[in-house]
Amino acid sequence: MAETGYRKIIITFTVVMAAIIELIDTSIVNVALTNISGNLGATLEDVAWVITAYAIANVIIIPMTSFFAARFGRRNYYIGSIILFTVASMACGQAHTLWELVAFRFLQGIGGGALLSTSQAILFETYTTEQRGFASAIFGIGVFIGPTIGPTVGGWIIDNYSWPWIFYINMPIGILAAVLSYLYVKEPEHQRKAHSIDWTGIALLITGLAALQTVLERGEAEDWFSAKYIVVLAIVAAASLISFIIYELKTEHPVVDLHVLVKSKSLATAATLTFVLGFALFSTVFIVPVFAQRLLNFTALQTGMLFLPGAGVALIILPLIGKMLSKGVPSQMLIIVGFLIVATFAGMLANLNLSAGANEFFWPVILRAVGLSLMMVPLTQLAVSGLHNKDIPQGIALNNMMRQVGGSFGIALMNTFIDHRIAAHRTALVSHISAGGIATESRLHAITQGMINHGVTSWDASRKALAVLEFTVRRQSDFLSYIDAFRGVSIVAVVCVPIIFFAGKTKKVTPAKVAAAASESH
Repeated sequence: MAETGYRKIIITFTVVMAAIIELIDTSIVNVALTNISGNLGATLEDVAWVITAYAIANVIIIPMTSFFAARFGRRNYYIGSIILFTVASMACGQAHTLWELVAFRFLQGIGGGALLSTSQAILFETYTTEQRGFASAIFGIGVFIGPTIGPTVGGWIIDNYSWPWIFYINMPIGILAAVLSYLYVKEPEHQRKAHSIDWTGIALLITGLAALQTVLERGEAEDWFSAKYIVVLAIVAAASLISFIIYELKTEHPVVDLHVLVKSKSLATAATLTFVLGFALFSTVFIVPVFAQRLLNFTALQTGMLFLPGAGVALIILPLIGKMLSKGVPSQMLIIVGFLIVATFAGMLANLNLSAGANEFFWPVILRAVGLSLMMVPLTQLAVSGLHNKDIPQGIALNNMMRQVGGSFGIALMNTFIDHRIAAHRTALVSHISAGGIATESRLHAITQGMINHGVTSWDASRKALAVLEFTVRRQSDFLSYIDAFRGVSIVAVVCVPIIFFAGKTKKVTPAKVAAAASESH
C-alpha cells in the first residue's frame, strides 16, 4: 500500500540511507588498509581479507534475500539485517586482531547485503503506481553514490581521526534506520510464503560463491594458480556452482529460482550487461584512486573528492531517467547511449599525462556519472520485462548479484591486467636503455652533473643517477599500464553494445509496473 505525506518521506529517507551505508562499506575500507595494517601488526596482503570477507558475504546473501524475506517476513528480516550490520560495525571498530576484524566484516556483509533488494522492494511499495518510476531512480542514486563516495568519506576520516571510525559512523545511522523501520515500515499486503528450506541449495551456493569470490579477491596477490589453495578453491567453486545450477533447476522449492533466467532472454541479456555495469562501476572506483595517488601524488582526501562532481550529477540525472522511462523512452536506447558515454569517459582518461591535476578529471568523471546513470534503471527494467509478476523479485535479486560479481571480476581482472602490462612496458622501455648508448649516457651525465652542482660527491651522484633512471622507467611503466587499463574499459564498453540486441522483442514494462510487481511479490 502506497504511503503519503511525512510517512512517505521518512520511509524513503530510511531505505535509501540503509542502502547507501551498505554500499559505502564496499569501498570505504580501501583507503584505510595501510593504517589498519600498522595498528593491528598485519601485512597489507593479509589486511586485504578485510575487503574480501565483506565482498564474499555480500555476494552470497543477495540472491537469497527473496527467500529469507518470505521465510521470516520482510519487515522482520529487514530490521534484523540493519541491526546485524550495525552491531557488526561496532564490533569491527573494537577488533584487536586482524582475524577478529575479518570475521566481523563477514557478519557486517551478511547484514548489509540483505539491505539492497529488500530496501528496493520497500521503496517501490511506498509509492503509487504512477510514482514508482521515480522511486526506482531514487534507489539508483543510492546504488551509484554509495561506492562512489566511499573513498571520499574514508579519506576524510583517516586524515582527521583513526581507522575504527570508518566503522563507528555506521552506528548512529544504523540505529536510526532500525528505529524508523520499526515505526514506519509495514509488512506487504501480499507476501510470498516459503514453505520449506532448501538447505542443499544454500550450502552449494555459499560454498561456490565464497570460493569464487576468494579466488577473485586474492588470486592476483597470490599470482593466481601458482598458489595451491587458489587452485583448490577454483575447483571447489566450479564444482559447487555447477552442482547448484543443476540442483536448483530440478528441486521443487529452490532457494534461488533459476528457471526465470532460463526462460527469459531479456533477463539473461540484462544480467550480462549488469555484470559489465558492475565491472565499470567498481573497477573505475578502484583504479582511478590508485592511479591518482600512486602516480599523480594526490592525497587520500583529494582522490576521494574527484568523484563528488559525478555523484552530484547522478542526483539530478537519475530521477529524470525514471521520468523518461515512464513516458515510454525505450530502455535499450538509453542503455546503448550509456555504454557509449562510459567508453568516452574511459577514453578521455587514457589521454591523461603525468602532469594531470584534478581539473583534468572533472569532465571524465561527469561523463562516467551520466553513462552509468543511463544504464542502471533501464537495465533493471529490461531484466524484468519478460518475467511474470511472481518472478520479478527473483529477477531483481539475480540482477543485483550480477552487479556485485561483475565488480569483483572487474577489480581482479584490472589488477592482473595492470600487473602484466607493467612487466611488458618495463621490458620494452629497458630494451632502449643500454650501457654506452648515446641517449642513455647523455641522460645519466645530465643527472649526475646536476647532483654534483648541488654538492653531491661524484661517486654518490653516479649511483643516484642510476636510481633516478630506474625510478623513471618504473614510473613510466606504471603510467602506461594504467593508460592501457582505461583503454581496456573503453573497449569493453563499446564491445558490449551489440549484446543489447540479443534481448529480442520485450514487453513494454514501465518502471511503475516493475515496482508494483516487485513489492507485491515480496
